[in-house]
Parts: sequence; C-alpha cells; structure tokens
Amino acid sequence: MLSIAWAPLYAHPLPENHRFPMLKYELLPEQLLREGIVSEASFFVPTPPPEAEILRTHAVAYYQRLLAGQLTRQEERATGFPWSEQLIEREVTILGGTIECALRALQHGIALNIAGGTHHAFADRGEGFCLLNDQAIAANYLLAHEPGVGKILIVDLDVHQGNGTAALFRHQPRVFTFSMHGARNYPHRKEQSDLDLPLADGTDDATYLRLLGDTLPRLLDEVQPDFVFYLAGVDVLATDKLGHLGLTREGCRQRDQLVLRLCQQHRLPVVVCMGGGYSVRIADIVEAHANTFRLAAELFG
Repeated sequence: MLSIAWAPLYAHPLPENHRFPMLKYELLPEQLLREGIVSEASFFVPTPPPEAEILRTHAVAYYQRLLAGQLTRQEERATGFPWSEQLIEREVTILGGTIECALRALQHGIALNIAGGTHHAFADRGEGFCLLNDQAIAANYLLAHEPGVGKILIVDLDVHQGNGTAALFRHQPRVFTFSMHGARNYPHRKEQSDLDLPLADGTDDATYLRLLGDTLPRLLDEVQPDFVFYLAGVDVLATDKLGHLGLTREGCRQRDQLVLRLCQQHRLPVVVCMGGGYSVRIADIVEAHANTFRLAAELFG
C-alpha cells in the first residue's frame, strides 16, 4: 500500500496567479480515490517536525522572522505569498510530510507527498512560492538520524532549476543535486547544482527522454546513493503557462516511469514530491500528476 502525505489547504487568500494551480492539491486525492489507485488508508496527515530539524537547514534569524511575520515587503514579494500564520503552519506541515515520507520509504520503498518540492527556498530566504525547503530538510534529517543513509541523490525534474537546493548543498558531499530544467526559465540567476542539464525552449519528448535516459543510470552508478528524493514537477508539459518546454502527458509519464523504475531496480528508497504545474486546464495538471501515483502503485504497490 502506498503512503501518501496530504496536508489540507488553509483558508487564506492567495495571489490570483497561484490560486488556480492550488486546486490540484484537493482534486488529485479525489481522482486517485475515484479510480481505486489508492484507498483512504493510504493517506496520512503529517505533523510538523521539531524546530531543531528545520534549523539544520535554515538560518535561525530567517526562521524566527518567518514565524513572527517579520519579513520585509521585498522579501514577501520574492516568495509570492502574502504572509499568514496559516500559510506558515501549512508550509511546516508539508515539510513534516516529506520527512515522514522519507521514513516510510525506508520501510516500504516509496512514499509520496501531495505537495512539497519547495526547491527555491534558501537557508536565509524564500523565493518563487517556496518558504522552507522540504526535500533539503528531509535529506538533512536522514543524514543526521539514519546511519544507513550515507549518500543522497536529489533528482529535480521540475521545469525550474532547484536553485535553493543547489545552494544549500553546495558544500555537502553527501548530497548530490541533479537539476534538469528550462535554460531560459526562472530563476534568471541560476545556482550551480552538482549536475545541471539546461534545456532549450520547446524540448520534446524524444529529446528529453533520451537525455534523461543517458544521464540518470550513469549517475546512479557514479554517485551510489542510498536514498533518492524525486521532484516530479509537471510544468514540463507543453500546455504549461510558465514552462516553455514541449513534453506531452505521455512523455511526462515516461519520465516518471524511467525514474521510478530505476529506483526500484536499484532497490533505492525514493520520496516523490509534486512540484509545479501551471497548465491552462486543471485537468491536464491533475492527470499528469495522477500518472506519477499510478506508476508508483504499479511498480511498488
């Protein structure tokens, strides 16, 4: 049975450009249940972790100001969110879900978070709808508490570079960061991951899958990770308003299949977080994300 973290939406007004894609967090569980891919028992509501676990990754001063609502107007604009206590509560709950998913993946091979992938959050600041970096926090948690996890691979296939994640682990040899993203997309100032693969606008299924298929198996052999975090953003779709790549839903599904099958074949525990998705039709977003969960159930169920 799959383990899926799900944090209910908070009651707080959101910017117009983010309100629509937030619907996926409610619609996706409904879709999975309707199809019988999962049952109610698959879902768990995560709990916030101890503050000390967050502060392994984020600066004390930044986190305290975030909790107190003391970000400057410029800092708040950079996050894209109007501050509220509910917003911070949900953000902390989501990252708690990624930690809990990591522990469940160690037991069952895979766990998924219906949220997460907040890869634009740095140690001392948030950007791009990301306040706290959930996969980085969970990676540091595993390194601190799980002796069997000595090396972690972060596979970031969101259309945007994981700049916060790259910066956080720049000097951490136990975490290898791999980001495959749109070359001309946000963020305009890229950080340096351990491996970056920038893609031209309009990159199609065949080109994308060939590049990923040539790269990821080699990385698994070279890095020899004990654990994988996978950021499965569906903003790579040609229908995405912000993505600029040219993948079809089938190409996106084959991408997920490639990653998850390799993790299964190498017996690597993997946590999957949803990341971005901003297609014009909400059905395109939900269906592409649902494919990730269908494959997880098929391969690990």
